[in-house]
Amino acid sequence: MKKRVISVLLCTAMVASMLIGCGGKTTSAEPESDAPEKGSAEDFDWKNYEGTEINVMFNEHNYSKAVIAKIPEFEELTGIKVKYTSTPESNYFDKLNTALSSRSGNPDVFMTGAYQVWEYAPAGYLEPLEDYIDNPALTSADYNFDDFMPGVVNALKWDLVPGHAVGEGSQWALPMGWELNNLSYNKRVFEEKGLEVPKTTDELLETAKALQGFNGDGTYGIAVRGIRDWGTIHPGYMSLFATWGGQDFAIEDGKLVCKLDSKEAIDMTQYWVDLIKAGGSDQWSTYTWYQCGVDLGAGKAAMMFDATSNAYFNNFEGASAESGNISWSGIPLPEGKTEADMKSNLWVWSMGINADSKNKEAAWFFLQYFTSPDYMLWAGTEGASPDTPRQSVFDSEEYKAIVGKADNYLEAFATLQDNASIYFTPHPYFFECTTKWSEVLQDLVTSDKYASVEEGMKQLKKDLDTVVADLEVSE
Repeated sequence: MKKRVISVLLCTAMVASMLIGCGGKTTSAEPESDAPEKGSAEDFDWKNYEGTEINVMFNEHNYSKAVIAKIPEFEELTGIKVKYTSTPESNYFDKLNTALSSRSGNPDVFMTGAYQVWEYAPAGYLEPLEDYIDNPALTSADYNFDDFMPGVVNALKWDLVPGHAVGEGSQWALPMGWELNNLSYNKRVFEEKGLEVPKTTDELLETAKALQGFNGDGTYGIAVRGIRDWGTIHPGYMSLFATWGGQDFAIEDGKLVCKLDSKEAIDMTQYWVDLIKAGGSDQWSTYTWYQCGVDLGAGKAAMMFDATSNAYFNNFEGASAESGNISWSGIPLPEGKTEADMKSNLWVWSMGINADSKNKEAAWFFLQYFTSPDYMLWAGTEGASPDTPRQSVFDSEEYKAIVGKADNYLEAFATLQDNASIYFTPHPYFFECTTKWSEVLQDLVTSDKYASVEEGMKQLKKDLDTVVADLEVSE
């Protein structure tokens, strides 16, 4: 039912845009914002919406904990009352989807990610933000939107056309923090075992094998995600998949066509299956972000291929048993690839405004305050939110002094930053497709459902072509 509703919304938007447009070009119409008429800077006052109450939904995360810590200051500055909930990621998006589909306007503000934009924006759940950002009566003169790192903030822009890359169209959300995905490792364990940090995929596989059971039963080589949902595909797997040269979809003759039966996709997936079997946890199929990070921090896993910040949150003083022992590297390279091919898939934790909110201006003040340069500097230095989306904060000596204490963190970040991007093809069935993808991956590791990786990926290609068959796209 959900898929059919999205399809109807997409088709309606496309038909409307074709009627309005010219030359036969197919584009998607964006929902009209009901932001106030543009005013002048003299009209801006943090107290303009004093007495308003807004509701905010957070995913439980260090980024949201930092925001929550500063809510009293926001309330004092603005006179806006904030009610909030914080829910673990395991059921956060289910709860959020239910709230948004009710069209009640509650929550006014919610935490989201770039991939969710591809579902929420076509469904009419997200308020476009450009009319707020560009309105001097609503946005403080010192907000400095241009200070956001372009690759990060543009990941939250999309023109609603399936298959089109992010970076064009409306600004649907604003970044709280972003995550690269790469290899992190326990440098104490490596020193004790006399091992070098893997630079190639062959070296990573051999090192993971060598570290299996490195400190007795239950210890293992490398932590990666394994549950049957989209979160298993997007971090380490997708980063190496893109580095390998894989592609999920391409536009051909006005249709999205799945490319998961390519040689690159099959070879990379075979490698990933081998890596998990040789050096992964025997509980891999239950692993999420949390289990991976906890095992690295507890000294149970010697390496992790996941978000930079996942390791960081387990490394600062007192965070885990292995605090101070974690270091970061780049992405191991397949044979024939160079550092120029090294690609890190991007995740952006963000906040957006509910298109059905009755308090959009007050909601915008909340977004504005908690993505401002001053707040971001505090969050990056004192709020345990390491991956700032603001260039001024990233370049500041205060930020470097705090985050730079983590061994090779900023250096690894600099290596990966230029080629960090979203390597998925945007479309509204992203979650259905990546969940099916994770199911096939899990079956390849844990069962004999498929005779080979090639068989599994070819069947997946057929299944995903069926999922996206009703999407009409333009070149």
